[in-house]
Amino acid sequence: MSRRFTVAGVLAVALVFVPVLPGLALLAPPLLQGNTWLALWQDPQWPEALIATLVSTSLSVSGALLLTLIVLCGLYPGERWQRYLQRLPLLLALPHVALASGFFFLFSDSGWLARLLNLSPPPDNYGITLGLMLALKEAWFLLWFSASQLQNQRLSQQITLARTLGYGELQSRLFVLVPQLLPRLGWALVAVAAYSLSVVDAALILGPANPPTFAVLAWQWLTDSDISRQNMGLAASCVLLLFLGGFMVFGRLAWGVFNLRIGRFSGNRYALNPTFAGTVASTSLSLLGFMALAMLVTWSFAEGWFYPARWPESLTLSGWQLVGLAPVWTSFVAGLVSALLASVVTILWLKGCSRRYDRWLYLPLLLPALPLAAGQYQLLLRLHMEGSWAAIIWSHLLWVVPYTLLILSPAWHRIDTRLALTAQTFGWSPGKILCLIQIPLLVRPLLAALAVGFSVSIAQYLPTLYAGAGRFSTVTTEAVALSSGGDPQQFAIQALLQMLLPMALFIATVLASQLAGIHRKGLR
Repeated sequence: MSRRFTVAGVLAVALVFVPVLPGLALLAPPLLQGNTWLALWQDPQWPEALIATLVSTSLSVSGALLLTLIVLCGLYPGERWQRYLQRLPLLLALPHVALASGFFFLFSDSGWLARLLNLSPPPDNYGITLGLMLALKEAWFLLWFSASQLQNQRLSQQITLARTLGYGELQSRLFVLVPQLLPRLGWALVAVAAYSLSVVDAALILGPANPPTFAVLAWQWLTDSDISRQNMGLAASCVLLLFLGGFMVFGRLAWGVFNLRIGRFSGNRYALNPTFAGTVASTSLSLLGFMALAMLVTWSFAEGWFYPARWPESLTLSGWQLVGLAPVWTSFVAGLVSALLASVVTILWLKGCSRRYDRWLYLPLLLPALPLAAGQYQLLLRLHMEGSWAAIIWSHLLWVVPYTLLILSPAWHRIDTRLALTAQTFGWSPGKILCLIQIPLLVRPLLAALAVGFSVSIAQYLPTLYAGAGRFSTVTTEAVALSSGGDPQQFAIQALLQMLLPMALFIATVLASQLAGIHRKGLR
């Protein structure tokens, strides 16, 4: 490794991650005051808010894991699994806010299902709808993550061997696939729990509202003008971190109990086939996603769709003609710049730094977003940088860089090291090797990382709200603001735009990837 690239990689990553530490340190003094915790304890809202958060998070984590295992046990390995993998990118491109908006139009008390069935759903005071939506969304993420962990021919051979020994389809997967997959899903499940505990944007859309979830309550306190209320928000953010630790401990204990009861062939054979259950689960996951998307599309063109009418009175383009371009432009610029800078930072890190430190860069994915965004805001306030483009881009990079590294790191490891060694024998410098050999071999992964980084930036709500100090409107902040009332047509349009922007870049990067392979046989 070149010393210059090592210094450049460390500095680039430090500029993104290290400034968060002073911000978090600024949060510490109020947490050491007993009055802060006493005020939190005496507030009447927190018990119900905490229950709603625990219910929604438990549903999210357990539901996503259960759906993932049902689909895998029913479809893997085989053509059905490969066909389902082809649908996953489209489903993953549906952001949380867009999916939550579609769920709102489907399952709310004035939603389409209530109109269709002429039923009024009971009030959701415990975040059940939020938990189910998160379970659906995170199941797609876990399935995509599982696909990267299951690229092993030996595993398929072990399942086939178990079947030849007389064990049924379900037994073969429970005894072979599940015990090997679950340990690899550990950190992915931590990321799911961290996001579910601290989600604010989707919780504002799907509720509950009074009291809200614990993360929304903390966010409301943090944005209050009263210093004592802000301190209560800091204490609530700390509680979210403690509960994440509790979820990790519980998960570890549950895995220990599960590992003792499964993964050992007992000799008893049962001819149970999970294919039907896996097909139903995978179809239901896709169907719910497409139904939510269909609701957004219908509402974006609907005119005069009043309750309890099952269909809109008429369709019109007037809503789209009224869309302001400022939030779209802000989202596009922030997303593109963040994705490009994250790619540069990640390449410098991969080129100059050891892989054993990569795990530290994944921490923002494994921690609740609320305290991190609050820490960023505290530092920006001290530097008088809040409400600037630089603040928006920097705040987004904290989450865009880990996702970019997640995509580029495996591709970097697959580059044949002999190519660089051969170039060194010709006297090539590390910079020339990077630009003429390594980066050209990473064209497709770089384009994929650019698309994913862009979509991650588009979806950021709390960092945009805090770092932008209310001066920047994006399609995400507009969608969440419109969800609390106002024009449902514009709400649906903004939620659709939040999905269409990343999808447009995904399509553009796919086309660019194909063009890059025209004159390079190895990239075709």
